[in-house]
Amino acid sequence: MGINHSNQKRLTDIRFSVLDLSPIVEGGTPSDSFKNTLDLAQHAEKWGYHRYWLAEHHSMPGISSSATSVVIGYVASGTSTIRVGSGGIMLPNHAPLIIAEQFGTLESLFPGRIDLGLGRAPGTDQQTAYALRRDRRNDGQDFPEQLAELRAYFHPNESTGKNRVRAIPGEGLTIPIWLLGSSGYSAQLAGQLGLPFSFASHFAPENTVQALSLYRRNFQPSEVLKEPYAMVGVNVIAADTVEEANFLSTSMQQQFLNLIRNNPVPLQPPLENIDDFSSDYEKLLVDQRLGSSIIGDTPQIAEKLQAFLDKTGADEMIVNAQIFDHHARLRSYEILARAINQI
Repeated sequence: MGINHSNQKRLTDIRFSVLDLSPIVEGGTPSDSFKNTLDLAQHAEKWGYHRYWLAEHHSMPGISSSATSVVIGYVASGTSTIRVGSGGIMLPNHAPLIIAEQFGTLESLFPGRIDLGLGRAPGTDQQTAYALRRDRRNDGQDFPEQLAELRAYFHPNESTGKNRVRAIPGEGLTIPIWLLGSSGYSAQLAGQLGLPFSFASHFAPENTVQALSLYRRNFQPSEVLKEPYAMVGVNVIAADTVEEANFLSTSMQQQFLNLIRNNPVPLQPPLENIDDFSSDYEKLLVDQRLGSSIIGDTPQIAEKLQAFLDKTGADEMIVNAQIFDHHARLRSYEILARAINQI
């Protein structure tokens, strides 16, 4: 069941942003990926996208944004107006002080342009998570405490008790903190704390409406937000023809198939017939994970996005496009911007 709104939103009423995993393609290098990331960010800025987020993943042959804070600085230094941030930093992998210092540094370098999106998943497999964490018993269960500690470094006067440890840079800076999630846990916590919330509908579509409802029901006004603000992640693959868009989308489908098979590899070239690459059961699993993906030409993109907006009531959409060819990826975001009348 969708979410009913008395004042129905149109695509022109909401913001659109970019989620970039900085994909490493088959035959490419991380250096190539970073150059493509900056090029996409510069185009996204020109086309009117609001923010550009990079995701923390580890031990993934197809994703180069593992040192997320470093890549954020690279993108921010090559752009001038678009907001740049994390979608997200996986907080259990880090000491909160380190994140406060890193993002305090970024905000000091690029004032008013940095976002700190936080997740509680490891962003990797269990073995890699074990290698990442100083406290190897940490499974994310103390996420609320970690979050409170991190926020206290930015605003120590508002925290309970005295902490002699200070985040410099970081202390006294106002950096928007978002909670990210693919289930109800972070949705509820974000609502209770009065923080903005971003839901990963691009890989957990079955939980989208329930999580957004939970967030809005639990929302308590705060110094940060007076009303709930929900952003939704969505896969969009746009091309000049429907046939081309469907062809391009097979790279994304292969990526999820390889994850299901526990065989992560660089992003693969598109296939003429994806059905030859997967079993019926695997197709079902991929359809479940990518069920909210929007694929097509300009008219289809606009129509499907409006239907998705009607269903979610999102205040913002952040768009992922796992496309093998960089120029086709640029074209996809340009078509999307035109479809929503941003350019």
